[in-house]
Amino acid sequence: MSQLYLEQGIGQLVQAFIAAGCPSVKTQTIAERRQGYLDSVALAGPQEAVARVEDMTLEGIDLRLYRSGEGNNASVLVYFHGGCFVSGGFETHEQQLRRLANLSGALIVAVKYRLAPEHGYPAAHDDAFKATQLVRRHCRGWGGDPDNIILAGDSAGGHLALVTCLRLRDSSDWLPRKQVLIYPMLDATAASRSYRDNGDHYIITRDTLLSGFDLYLNDLPRMHPEASPLYRQDLAGLPETHILTAEFDPLVDEGELCYRNLLAVGVNAHCRRYLGVIHGFFQLSGVSQAAREAIVQLAGIIAAE
Repeated sequence: MSQLYLEQGIGQLVQAFIAAGCPSVKTQTIAERRQGYLDSVALAGPQEAVARVEDMTLEGIDLRLYRSGEGNNASVLVYFHGGCFVSGGFETHEQQLRRLANLSGALIVAVKYRLAPEHGYPAAHDDAFKATQLVRRHCRGWGGDPDNIILAGDSAGGHLALVTCLRLRDSSDWLPRKQVLIYPMLDATAASRSYRDNGDHYIITRDTLLSGFDLYLNDLPRMHPEASPLYRQDLAGLPETHILTAEFDPLVDEGELCYRNLLAVGVNAHCRRYLGVIHGFFQLSGVSQAAREAIVQLAGIIAAE
């Protein structure tokens, strides 16, 4: 492994992680793991002011709305946070979503879904699906366009965005206009080469990812279509899909294989690999130029017709 190919700020974080002995989350309590995620928020940089931030609860689902201005018929981004199904929430993604609201002019709706181990499968999947339907039902009253909804998420949130699109395709009379999957967790069997190549030294390790799957999926077979959607054969009919991957991520191979699988069945799919960065870089905009560029990319995807 070489530090030469990492962005400087990310390389310093990785060096510190290696110097500490590459500690495993398996030695942490769930509370410590969640607090560690919160402690990393400082790496996202300063928090931008945004015109409107509103918390609400609809039918038991907690939502946070961000809007940079007034007006109606704005694009609507429904965002599912990462955290390997066991951590994360509004606080861990505040900087990114405020920046997205200001850059895109869209109505951004963050979803707080139930976490493992307190809530195992299918709690997070069901919350994401229900939240998306609630947003479509109510967003016109918030200034959004119910016919211009985009789903997005990072890591576990990318998984939830994809499965929600699949559920909507199979059981609803509408689909989101687009979906954006940011280094999504798609293979609970960890079969890809990048799990081996990038699984030990880049902070979000093999143990981090697989322990999240284990805590959430419990006894669900790892090849279940909602555990490992990478292997689904029924991807046709999904909306325009954008996938962002990271060069030194254990998940880089599966994200890019998902892209190829979507192309093979005729989905309008796009993929961009960010070099010199690791899993989680989207939340490191205080130290990563690639993170700042990725936020701009996502804002452009939201705004584009």
